[in-house]
Amino acid sequence: MELTSAQCQQARLARDHRYDGLFFTAVKTTGIYCRSVCPAPAPKEENVEYFPTAIAAANAGYRPCLRCRPDSAPGSPAWLGKNATLNRALRLIDEGALSEHPLPRLAERLGITERYLRQLFSDEIGLSPKSYSLYQQCLLAKKLLHDTRMPITDVALACGFNSIRRFNDCFRQQFSLTPTQIRKQGKGSVTTGKKIAGKSIEITLAYRPPYNWAYLQQFFASRLIPGLEWLGDNSYGRTFHYGNCFGYFTAHHQSGNASFRVELQLSELSYLPRVIKNIRRCLDLDADVRLIESQLSRALGCESLAMEGIRLPGIWSPFEAGIRAILGQQVSVKAARNLVGQFVALNPDNHQSADSAQTQYFFPSPEQVSLFDLEKLKMPKRRRETLRLFSDYAASDNSLDDNAALLELPGIGPWTVNYLRMRGLSDPDIFLSGDLGVKKALEMLPTSFDGTLAAPWRSYLTLYLWSLLS
Repeated sequence: MELTSAQCQQARLARDHRYDGLFFTAVKTTGIYCRSVCPAPAPKEENVEYFPTAIAAANAGYRPCLRCRPDSAPGSPAWLGKNATLNRALRLIDEGALSEHPLPRLAERLGITERYLRQLFSDEIGLSPKSYSLYQQCLLAKKLLHDTRMPITDVALACGFNSIRRFNDCFRQQFSLTPTQIRKQGKGSVTTGKKIAGKSIEITLAYRPPYNWAYLQQFFASRLIPGLEWLGDNSYGRTFHYGNCFGYFTAHHQSGNASFRVELQLSELSYLPRVIKNIRRCLDLDADVRLIESQLSRALGCESLAMEGIRLPGIWSPFEAGIRAILGQQVSVKAARNLVGQFVALNPDNHQSADSAQTQYFFPSPEQVSLFDLEKLKMPKRRRETLRLFSDYAASDNSLDDNAALLELPGIGPWTVNYLRMRGLSDPDIFLSGDLGVKKALEMLPTSFDGTLAAPWRSYLTLYLWSLLS
């Protein structure tokens, strides 16, 4: 959503959380840039200029405010939709692509030349891919220094720096401050976990209101797998594995602060940036809800929606989403949940929790499924074969973002692929028109309904139609 200077001025003076992360205010007299919700006294309009992203403000020579902490703002969708290749490149870099491999490898994964990739970043962002990656690493490091008491060496490692000297130099270059100076401002803590060997970290993840936690909680509750996931009145948590990293998190909703307080434990610190990014995706913390709801209202032909603040509840991985979709074919939500529970119970990595009698479940990897006795699952033989074929396909390192290849697998049709994309990849533009629940909800709508008007947010339309049935 393009914002005018007048809209930015109104939002910053009102400290409106709905605009948090959509733009940043830079103060010419201090050389500092802030979020729209900064508690500091508002500067005069003639002394400010507005930027769509934190990186744009930093690239103009401003440094981040220590009070409102731009590193804690919800992710800005300023670049989304402009270029599919750029969007994918940003996602891969945020997942640590340039921390693990050189730029030519990233260009190869994207199917473009290194020169074109550099030009794309220069034209759209004004930075090189490596500069963008380093800035994101430093932003996360700044957040950890504020929120936790992790040793600075651990912070550097978690953010992808292999050298303390390199970390200090980059940090000073980006923020004109040292990590030690930031640490003095922090009030966080880090403790030793009990269930999984590794680090226990507590951080805060912000979002833009409105956020309909009640609906999201109900959605998770109807599909909850005990031991793999847990749910409270104001919290959701689960176990996970990411590559060689195992862990779990519990996210506590704090509506007054428009944020989640996340208790996180993982076995390998180097996976922290990717884990945080995935938690944000699963809880859909970076959605611009006002923009999405305006599109849904157009499609539904109404001035306002019966339910506001809808979010897209993600599943931890595309593989897990695909398995859940296959097990959910042509059965009720309750029956699908029971089958997923039986499937997860087959994982040999499940173990007794150290501080309770409850078994702690981990969703199996594609490689582990090949060792499972799927005959234990009470379902048609052909569907068990589909589970095996899909798992073998994923274990061979094939892309789960390739619709055509997935549709060639026996037993996998458009509904299964679309469900995988909607919840496993958080694709915002999936309309499950063939879903039985969606068909029933459509019968309740006036003839003026036009689903194409909801693009590119039709996944939210699907969720909204499901909500009408409840």
